[in-house]
Amino acid sequence: MNTACLASLSGHFTWIDWLVVVGYLAFTTVLGAKLAGRQATIRDFFLGGRKLPWYAVSGSIIATEISALTFVSVPSIVFKPGIEGNFKYLQLGVIGSFLARVIVGYVLVPAYYKREIYSPYDYMGNQLGGRVRSMTSVLFSLGGILGQSARVYLTAEVLMVVLHDQLVGLQAWSGMPALAWAIFFIGVVSVGWTLIGGITTVIWTDVLLFLVFLLGAVVALGTVAFHLDGGIAEMFRVGWAAKDSGPWGKFTFFDFSLDPARQYTIWTAAILSTWGGLGAYGTDQLLAQRMFCCKNERDARWAIISSTASQVVTLTVMLVGVGLYAYYKQPPAEPVTNVVCNADYPALCGEAATMFKESADRIFPIFILQKIPTGLRGLIIAAIFAAAISSLMGILTALSQVVMSAFYNPFREWQLRRQGIEVTLRGDIESMAGEETITAEDRRSVFVGRLMVLFWGVVLCLMAYLAKYVAAHYKSILDLGLAMVGYTQGALLAGFALAFLPLRIDGRGYMWSGPLSAVCVFATVWHKPWSHLTCWIAAGIFVVLWGVQLSLDRGDPQRRPYRLGAAARTLIFLSGLGLMVLLSYHGFWWSTNDAGEAVRMTVSWPWYAPIGSTIAFIWGYLLAGRKETEPRP
Repeated sequence: MNTACLASLSGHFTWIDWLVVVGYLAFTTVLGAKLAGRQATIRDFFLGGRKLPWYAVSGSIIATEISALTFVSVPSIVFKPGIEGNFKYLQLGVIGSFLARVIVGYVLVPAYYKREIYSPYDYMGNQLGGRVRSMTSVLFSLGGILGQSARVYLTAEVLMVVLHDQLVGLQAWSGMPALAWAIFFIGVVSVGWTLIGGITTVIWTDVLLFLVFLLGAVVALGTVAFHLDGGIAEMFRVGWAAKDSGPWGKFTFFDFSLDPARQYTIWTAAILSTWGGLGAYGTDQLLAQRMFCCKNERDARWAIISSTASQVVTLTVMLVGVGLYAYYKQPPAEPVTNVVCNADYPALCGEAATMFKESADRIFPIFILQKIPTGLRGLIIAAIFAAAISSLMGILTALSQVVMSAFYNPFREWQLRRQGIEVTLRGDIESMAGEETITAEDRRSVFVGRLMVLFWGVVLCLMAYLAKYVAAHYKSILDLGLAMVGYTQGALLAGFALAFLPLRIDGRGYMWSGPLSAVCVFATVWHKPWSHLTCWIAAGIFVVLWGVQLSLDRGDPQRRPYRLGAAARTLIFLSGLGLMVLLSYHGFWWSTNDAGEAVRMTVSWPWYAPIGSTIAFIWGYLLAGRKETEPRP
C-alpha cells in the first residue's frame, strides 16, 4: 500500500527538514547582511550604491520573476487533465518575454541611464511633470499590492500543507484563521529581512534563491522519475499519451486559437505577452529597480536580456508537472481500504486527496512532503518560503522607494526650504552644504524608508488574506498573480510612451487617462451588479473632479495652453467614461453557453495591459497640454 498517501502530511516534515529550513534562512540572512554593508544613504538602501554586478542583478530578476508563484503553480497547470494541462504556458516566456527584454534593454534602459533616477516614474515625472511621478507611483503601488498579495497567498497555501496540524492548532487556540497565521509568519520574516539591508540584501539573497530553485526543480524531477516503474521514459510515455491535453499530449506547445478568452496562445505570446512584458520589465518598479542597481547602461542591458535564462527553471518545473501526472495516475501498489482516493488520480489518497480537492495548486507541495528525501525536502520548502519572502522584500523596497520619491522627498524639500535650506533630495543629497547636515538627513531618509517598509508589509499581508476570495474567479493562482498586476501595468507603459516619444505634450492628460484605464480594465473583467455600481461611482467622482479642474483652469490667468479647447476635451473625457460604463455592462462580446443562453464573455488576463495602455495613451494624448521648454519639477 502507498502508505505515504494515508499518513498526516504534516508528519512527513521531520526535525531534520526544519533544521535545513532554519539553517537556510539563517545563512541567507547573514549572507545578505554581510553583502549589504553599511546602508548609510538612501542611495545605498534603494540602489545598492549602483555598484552591483550584472550577473547578480540578472539572478535577482530571474528569482523575482519565477518566485513561488511559478515554482509551485506551473506544475499544477501541466498536471491538470484536458486541453489546459500542457506546455502552452511556456509560449509566453520563450516568445513574448524574450522579445520584451530585448526591447527594454535597447530602448528603455538607455533612456533611464541618461540621469541618476530611482524608478521609471522619476523618468516620466522629469519628462511630463512632477504630478505624473505621483500618479504613476500610485498606480504602481496599487498593481504591486494586488500582484504580490497573490504570491504571498500561494506560499501561505504551501505553509498550510506543511504545517497543517500546527496551524489548525493555532487557529483553535487564538480564533485567528490558519491561513492568516501562515501569512503572518511570512510577513514578519519578509519585513525583518528587508530592514536588514535594503535592495542589496534583496538582490544577493535572490541570487542564492535562483540556484536553490534550479537545484530543487532538478531534485524533484529526478525523484518523480525514480518513483515511476519505467523511470523518465515512463514519464514521457504517459505525458505523450494524454491526448486530451492536445495532439502531443502534455507536451503540446503551440496553440493557434483565435479565442481571446484563452490565456496561452501563439498570438498572446507574440503580441500580448511582448506588449505586457514591456510594462513588466521596463516600467514596473519591482523588476526595473534591479536594473538601476547596475554600474552602467551596458551592465543593465546584459542583466535584463540574460535573465531570459529563467525559462530553464520554468521548463524544468513543467516537466515536474508531467512527472506528477504520471505518478498519481498509477494505482496504489496494493488495494486501498477505508480511505478515499481521487477518482482521476488513484495514487492520491487520504489527507492528500482532501487537500488537493481544496486547492489544485497544492499538488507539488503534497508530492514534496510524500516523496522527496528528508533534508532535500526541507531545502525545497525553504526555497519556496524564501521565494515568497524575496518577492515580498522586493515589492516592499519598491513601494517604499516610489512613495518616498513621489511624496516624502517633495514634502521634505518644502520643509527644508522653509528653514532656509535649498535642497534637492536625491540619493546622496549632493546640494546640501555641510557634512553634518548631509549625515543627519541621510539617517532621517533611511529611517523613513524603513518605516515605509513596515507599513507596506502590513498592507500586503492584509491583501494576501483577501486574495483567496478573488482566486475563485481565475483558473489557477498563477493566473491570479499575473492578472492582478495587469490592472495598472498598461497605464504605466502608456506613461512611458507619452514621456519617451517626441509628442511635445505635458502630463495633464495622463493624470486623467492613467486612472481611467485602470478602471476600464476592471470594467472589462468584472460584470456583476457590484462592479456596475463601482463603475458608476468612479464615473461620478471623475465628473466632479473634471468640473473642479475646469474651474481652476478658468481662474488661472497664467495657465499653460491645452492642445484642444475645453469643450472638445470635455467631450473626449466623457466618451472615456462612457466606454468604461459600456465595458462594465457588455464586455467585448457575447457568446452562447451549453444551454443555449447568451452570456457575456471577457478577455483573458494577457489582454489587460494592452487594453489599459491603449486607453491611457489615447486619452492621455488627446487631453494633454502643450509641453513647456523645461518640464516643471
